[in-house]
Amino acid sequence: MSNEETPATTGATTGATTGESADEPGYLAAVTDLLGALAYGELRAFSQLARDADLAPALRHRSALATLAAHELKNYAVLTERLQSLGVVPETAMEPFVPAVDAFHERTSASDWLEGLVKAYVGEGIAQDFYREISRYVDDDTRALVLSVLEDTGQADFAVSVVREAIAADPRVAGRLALWGRRLVGEAITQAQRVGVERDALASILVGAPGRAGADLAELGRMFVRLTDEHSRRMERLGLSA
Repeated sequence: MSNEETPATTGATTGATTGESADEPGYLAAVTDLLGALAYGELRAFSQLARDADLAPALRHRSALATLAAHELKNYAVLTERLQSLGVVPETAMEPFVPAVDAFHERTSASDWLEGLVKAYVGEGIAQDFYREISRYVDDDTRALVLSVLEDTGQADFAVSVVREAIAADPRVAGRLALWGRRLVGEAITQAQRVGVERDALASILVGAPGRAGADLAELGRMFVRLTDEHSRRMERLGLSA
């Protein structure tokens, strides 16, 4: 589920510029990894939201989740089209990220539809913030694509309103969902670290490569601080303690 734009995307960008060529093998591999990771994340988000829709207690909730799932599928199509335009088979680009993304979803299987909604907003939001951070170091066209795919189109407001309604109806729900949110942040950051470390090409976007600047260790530390700060902000919007 896409989320509202974070402060990480509002400042000056660094790294690759419009002069960066996707024809350069190293950079093409890095962009392929970024788009492949995003594409598989969108595919899993689509299937997860479609399943969550079946658990929704009312038709209006089911309809809203189905609409959100359709949005994720549209994003998936946009990403795979870009990969194909780069001469890359989408499934080949996505395959390296299947283990990490699947492991995250397996470890964070929701027990009810409210947990699924919090996961879509909070858990997926952390992963998406991570990709926004990476997009600061790619060319302008790729950055624009990434940010457009991750743009919020009202999904956040839906999650916030439903969770707050549930808490108002039964305040005991807040404690359970807060614990769930804390679990999600740990699992999501672990996933982000795994994705960033295991793929050299993707990691090169963050840490740089010959002829292309990246983030130093201090900036990488600040990046993970921003990820946790955004998590806290989302939890507060939901009316939950981070």
